[in-house]
Amino acid sequence: MLNKQIRSFLFAGVAAVAVTACGADDVASPGEGNIVVLPTPAPAPAPTPTPTPTPTPAGTPATDCPTGTANVGTITTGNGEQARNCQVSGIIQGNLVLPKRPNTANTIYSLSGAVEVGVDGGAQGILTIEPGVTIFGSSGGDFLLVNRGSQLFAEGTASAPIIFTSRQNIDGSAGVDSIGQWGGIVILGRAPISDCATGGASNPDGTRTDCEAIVEGPSNAVYGGTLPNDSSGRLSYVQVRYPGFEVSPGNELNGITMAGVGRGTFFQNIQIHNSSDDGVEWFGGRVNGKNLVMTGIDDDSVDSDSGFKGHNQFVLAVQRANGGDHVMEADSNGDEDAEPRQDHKLANVTFVSNGGDHVILLRGGGDYAFYNSVFNSPAACIDIDSATTVQAAGAAADENGPPVFESVFMSCATPFVDDGNITVAQIQTIFNAGSNNTSDGTSTLANASAAFPFINGANENAVTATAVNSINSFFEDVDYIGAVRDANDTRFQGWTCGLYANDCVIAPTIG
Repeated sequence: MLNKQIRSFLFAGVAAVAVTACGADDVASPGEGNIVVLPTPAPAPAPTPTPTPTPTPAGTPATDCPTGTANVGTITTGNGEQARNCQVSGIIQGNLVLPKRPNTANTIYSLSGAVEVGVDGGAQGILTIEPGVTIFGSSGGDFLLVNRGSQLFAEGTASAPIIFTSRQNIDGSAGVDSIGQWGGIVILGRAPISDCATGGASNPDGTRTDCEAIVEGPSNAVYGGTLPNDSSGRLSYVQVRYPGFEVSPGNELNGITMAGVGRGTFFQNIQIHNSSDDGVEWFGGRVNGKNLVMTGIDDDSVDSDSGFKGHNQFVLAVQRANGGDHVMEADSNGDEDAEPRQDHKLANVTFVSNGGDHVILLRGGGDYAFYNSVFNSPAACIDIDSATTVQAAGAAADENGPPVFESVFMSCATPFVDDGNITVAQIQTIFNAGSNNTSDGTSTLANASAAFPFINGANENAVTATAVNSINSFFEDVDYIGAVRDANDTRFQGWTCGLYANDCVIAPTIG
């Protein structure tokens, strides 16, 4: 357990004063006519110059660790840098700051086991991470968990993102296909959720508004509540590389798990790279997100369930080559009638599958909407399951009706798929009910210097965009579809890896 520590420093001041005096025992009195010539004092010796100290070279490990962390030696990165390894472990109570130190005092931080911020229902904690800080985990058992009532402030900048990654990425042994080398990030909030033992004694009809549940991954970690505007902190300009871990069959840690997180949480400019499970998964909650990047995900890049109600805009997801599951899966499977009903709206997304499953799978009796979006796959684009997902508005207390598609351009080998549930004809009718939709387009997506095609070409930019700010004020109105308009669109440049160069395998610069 990390307790708040107080250090006292004693400062001593030393003052040196040099005083020089000149005089004579018998100076002539005025009018006596004696002139006394005072001897010229000898010149003072020149001061001995202070030697210029030898500067500490850049890339030198710090000699100590910040308060609240443990000094566990040094680590040599794949770049040849050396850094002091300052370890974080146990439960953070009070306010722990992980500072970015100058490159003459290289410092890297590591997670040891399950690091928890605060105690659910008990002492609160705040973890603040400064721009440019790098944090790594060494195994699937190393992860960061923010409990309900506590907060994480991880706010990088476009030029100095905060990087969570694996030890293998630090030492240079991670490869292009590496996945699941450490746990990930779990954030638990007190916003409403839907899946809390529907039919059980605590929630017999699925209508409780104070649901609580145990989150996927960690043991006995609780999420959910009655505070839609709850704040779990602020995350911006954050990379999460090589996360994901199967704790037990069907029970996995994602890149970032957002469970019951309220809309008071700031969640923008986030990248998940090479997660062995989902990129970001929302379990209920009300948080919105913007400028989200998922690359090389081996399961679903975007996954929402358990009554999540939120908005995402400018979402770029490029699935793992020859792997991955759906680019997006929307669920609550088995709890189709639970309330609150899910309502996930997305605008300006570019979803690229590289041979995995369908681009999107919508099921579980939720409401879903896609505006100004691009779907691309060598397989199928859309699969919709469950009659409750496509039923008319109003059948449930907060139901908006079947999925909505507006200004969506698809270029898939098969636009719609029927896997024995909702028919192709039904899905096609839903899709064609929207305006400016193309179900069988030809992709002109381009790439930068990396292998992923994600930049709009002529066909994508020929689609008329739908105004979305009137749908929800979180959305910005833009005159293009997709997440990246053209090669001059710099929305994701500088703070991501793998999109514009094959640089995710390169160890982050510490100094």
